[in-house]
Amino acid sequence: MKSFSDVYRNAENKIAGIAAAPGIVIGEVYLFTKEKLEINDADITDVKEAKKNLLEALEKSKKEFNKIFAIAKEKMGETRAGIFEAQLMILDDQVLIGNIIKRIEKEKKQPEFIVDDEISKYQNLMVMSHEAYMKERANDIEDIKNRIVRNLRNKRWKSKFRNDVIIVSESLTPADILLLSRNKVKSFITDHGGLTSHAAIISRSLNIPAVVGTHNATLKLADGQNVIVDGFHGYVLFDPTEEQISFFEEKHNHLIALQKQLEEFKDKRAVTKDGKEIQMLANVDVTGEIDLVLTSGAKGIGLYRSEQILDEIETIPSEDEQVKIYARLASRIYPDFITIRAFDIGGDKFKLFDYDEPNPFLGLRGLRLLLENPKLFKEQIRAVLRSSSHKNIKFMLPMVSTLSEIHHSKKIISDCMDELSTKNIPFDKDMEIGIMVEVPSAAVMAKEFADEVDFLSIGTNDLIQYLMAVDRGNELVSDLYQEFSPVVLRTLKKIIDDSKLAGKPVSLCGEMAADTLAMPLLVGLGLESMSISPATIPYAKKIIASFNYKDSKLMAEKCLSVCDEEGVQKIIEKFFSDNKIIRTRNII
Repeated sequence: MKSFSDVYRNAENKIAGIAAAPGIVIGEVYLFTKEKLEINDADITDVKEAKKNLLEALEKSKKEFNKIFAIAKEKMGETRAGIFEAQLMILDDQVLIGNIIKRIEKEKKQPEFIVDDEISKYQNLMVMSHEAYMKERANDIEDIKNRIVRNLRNKRWKSKFRNDVIIVSESLTPADILLLSRNKVKSFITDHGGLTSHAAIISRSLNIPAVVGTHNATLKLADGQNVIVDGFHGYVLFDPTEEQISFFEEKHNHLIALQKQLEEFKDKRAVTKDGKEIQMLANVDVTGEIDLVLTSGAKGIGLYRSEQILDEIETIPSEDEQVKIYARLASRIYPDFITIRAFDIGGDKFKLFDYDEPNPFLGLRGLRLLLENPKLFKEQIRAVLRSSSHKNIKFMLPMVSTLSEIHHSKKIISDCMDELSTKNIPFDKDMEIGIMVEVPSAAVMAKEFADEVDFLSIGTNDLIQYLMAVDRGNELVSDLYQEFSPVVLRTLKKIIDDSKLAGKPVSLCGEMAADTLAMPLLVGLGLESMSISPATIPYAKKIIASFNYKDSKLMAEKCLSVCDEEGVQKIIEKFFSDNKIIRTRNII
């Protein structure tokens, strides 16, 4: 049976990009080109009239963004819609507007020239940044600039075209994506952009498959051309062969059928054939995913990555802003629990502070950074405590490597509790505090660490990386990132056993838990709780219902006895074959 890699290996009609939003789509191309604005730099004679035109254009731009913001809140939820609220704030930036007006008065040039030149300064700083995140934000600023210039010229934004097409463009702004989605577009393909671009985030929110960062899709594709978009793997096939169409139609139909088939598992518990129940929790990156959690059959949120708020709103939220976010999540998930992980900043994640580190992965990240910045840490702790009135919030510390870090953090949490008590602000005085086990030191001393907290959660992504001394994003050594290495399995077994010795619950929230091949093994190792993406939960329940716990224990014991990853893989494959479980690492 052909696999995706087989299809792509010899395909000469493929365009490679970044898988930004999952899904498989077959359809026709619509080349979406934006008018190249030729900026008029002519002199002006009536400064008063120029300033009046500028203020009117700014006001019109605000009205447009307010309309877009309202549509975004309805379609995506308030938090993700905050992308557009941030753009509105730029239009209200008195320093920026003041500089533009002063330059119009002094230079006596067309307002559109001053607007373009002044806002471009901000963009150039972003483009010159070493951070991909900042470069992608420059595209959002371009939208603001062009909108003001268009309104200075009294030109309208044109978006009328036939429905059900695949949009291909050099780049798309958040507003483009939102407005184009009203035409029931099937998919988006762009030359530029990355996984964290706002266009990609909005595509995922709207469930519209997207491939971005192709570099040359607009040059290779033409209006009306037939293409296949694979938002799972990041490829576009143009003028597909009958064989390729047949393959992807089969995959698309299989995906739809599987989703229908899994409907029955949403409301069921995750129980093995011989009655062992596994607690299935959900990982949540952004608040908009709460709807998926509520329909997935998860028994709560095992990991809320709070640092994603910084990415969504592009700034540090105030304590009150955090309270609104956390309280809304806790209220919607009640009576189940939500585990909020403290801001995990640094390394390959959102860069909040400009620390010049030769090796950020081994530097000031996670809890280390929070302890170095107590104001930031305390504000989040107080916000979490203030949101805990339903008594269904847990708080988790990331990247813990020493006992002293736990002691220090607990002291800060205690101080925040005393502070709120003094002000008669209610909170859950018994809120559970846990830690992420994701560095070898925490794994080696799992029993001692567990004695100090209420629960543990294993983060396999970093744990495997540090155990194997391999950067999982480095293609030169990626083959050494082995989740089925005996080193990893024996470490997981130790953490699970030590947690039970300490009488503390342990979960696993890394990507390994969502690997269908790993699920029976993790259950056999004694893991009783997993936190995975909401969409994967029904499938995980189906897998767990396909085998006996006692058989998975025997399989895990065999895996622990071998000394190489290949041997482990063979044992797992035999287990899948014996239990007639479909061997796949992808739902499709």
